[in-house]
Amino acid sequence: MTNQIALWLGIFLLGGMMLDFAMFGTEHILFLGKKLFDLLEWMAFWR
Repeated sequence: MTNQIALWLGIFLLGGMMLDFAMFGTEHILFLGKKLFDLLEWMAFWR
């Protein structure tokens, strides 16, 4: 992955998170964060 692709991907993700926060509040981001940690724990189990 080039630096330019990584930069645009980061901008896209942060923009999506800001839009979600502005429209729906913090509940969705908190839910997705918890699910991300569950996924990482599950992946570490299979390592």
